[in-house]
Amino acid sequence: MPRLRIAAILTIVALTAAACMTPASRKDVDPDLPTVKLTEAFPALKFENPVFLTHDGANPRYLYVVEQAGRILRFENRKDAATTTTFLDIRGKVLTGVSGGDREEGLLGLAFHPNFAANGQFFVNYNAGDVKNRRSVLARYTVRKDGDVADPESAATLLDFGKPHGNHNGCTLLFGGDGMLYAGYGDGGGSGDPHNNGQDLSNLHGKIIRIDVNKPADDKLYGIPADNPFVGRKGARGEIFAYGLRNPYRMSMDGENLWVGDVGNFGWESIHLVKSGGNYGWSLFEGSHEYKKGTPVDPVTPPVVEYGHEMWRGCVIGGYVYRGERYPALRGIYLYADFVLGRLWGLEYANGRTVNKGEMLASPQAGISSFGVDAQGEVYVCNMDGKIFRVEMDTRAVANIAGGN
Repeated sequence: MPRLRIAAILTIVALTAAACMTPASRKDVDPDLPTVKLTEAFPALKFENPVFLTHDGANPRYLYVVEQAGRILRFENRKDAATTTTFLDIRGKVLTGVSGGDREEGLLGLAFHPNFAANGQFFVNYNAGDVKNRRSVLARYTVRKDGDVADPESAATLLDFGKPHGNHNGCTLLFGGDGMLYAGYGDGGGSGDPHNNGQDLSNLHGKIIRIDVNKPADDKLYGIPADNPFVGRKGARGEIFAYGLRNPYRMSMDGENLWVGDVGNFGWESIHLVKSGGNYGWSLFEGSHEYKKGTPVDPVTPPVVEYGHEMWRGCVIGGYVYRGERYPALRGIYLYADFVLGRLWGLEYANGRTVNKGEMLASPQAGISSFGVDAQGEVYVCNMDGKIFRVEMDTRAVANIAGGN
């Protein structure tokens, strides 16, 4: 049998990834980009397969970590934080898979409503069902009347649709500045998009969707914005914002810019700057490289940046543009990483093009499962070994590079 590539984020644990890497220093250093390090942010805390970190937009005191198995834990954003509170536990509903690529399943997405302080609403995306009946579920929850933790009985389902395979699930949830909820879904799984979902506008696989959770319509718990790009197109789902993506596992919004890390197949990992109505090529293209013969539904937009695999290994983790105050030299740099290779890059984008890009982490850190930000815009990294790291400037590495060591 041909050797299968580790195709997406949660197929192996961090220690396995570390064991199959060769330690290396920065390979494509850009002297115009600073060097960073990962510092353990909360040494007393350890999580089970953390796959996301965020804040609620209402109380900067707290951070929330999503565990793949189905828990959301809340804790104080302090280095000496020693305890967590279970904010939501839906492990009984969540399918986490049994083997191989199925290990990508779980509770993967969390977004707090922009008006969370008043309405207590937040949204999650998880895999459900069983290995013969896999489903992707987008649900709304609210906090209890005392406003402390989530009410597990408050679940209201917005979307519940079947998946043919256990891998390629997406799923980031986020609210844009327009107040709309965006969600990224994979192509349904299986190697090479066997169902050709990426270019099929009749389903939600391989798509970024955009919905209005404040204006339910047509017997749904959400409305479809009238300015969505495929509203009115025959045979197309109105929820779709963009398409042609293989596995947009992690994405983020910076102003009006939607940054998406799309996990590749056998050759290329891609970062896309996604626009309304955009077609990003999969599965006719993997990144900017032809993958299948065929004619795209709409013109294909190539990635902002891509990189090839090393010995058939690679899994991009989309990140964030740094907007914190602690490190002025990092402001405006988009950070992204690779789960398997343990490398972390940055790029600066201006006037429609990439100005600078290069590797920013001096030593590899295998097992990076997600980036996250706090209320101050500081950037964190979740690692599958259970730790949370903060992205910080590495002044010693900068001094060494400057000195030619």
